[in-house]
Amino acid sequence: MAVSITGELKELIDSAVADRAPCILGTASDDGQPQMSLKGSVLVYDEGLLPVAQQAKRSALENPQVVIFYRNPARRVTWRLHGTATVHESGDVRDEVIGRTVKAEITRDPD
Repeated sequence: MAVSITGELKELIDSAVADRAPCILGTASDDGQPQMSLKGSVLVYDEGLLPVAQQAKRSALENPQVVIFYRNPARRVTWRLHGTATVHESGDVRDEVIGRTVKAEITRDPD
């Protein structure tokens, strides 16, 4: 079921790092090994797209099925969003996402 990422959900995801509640990206390798990592780069691109600046190209990109977990205990809000990842190594989407990503995330690996 598709979720429209608007209103409160959009506001909270876009301010997750500032609120000290970064999202967690869950992935699995092709052989099923799970991986979870904190991602300060998650933002709302449009109502159905949550880009993540992914710097490591390990198992996180092998299997396109992902989950983004958001939890803000101060606001008593928790969401789990499932989807399919698409890699944009170049182009307009990548450039706009990089331009909107939290600067601290970009400075860790500017390439």
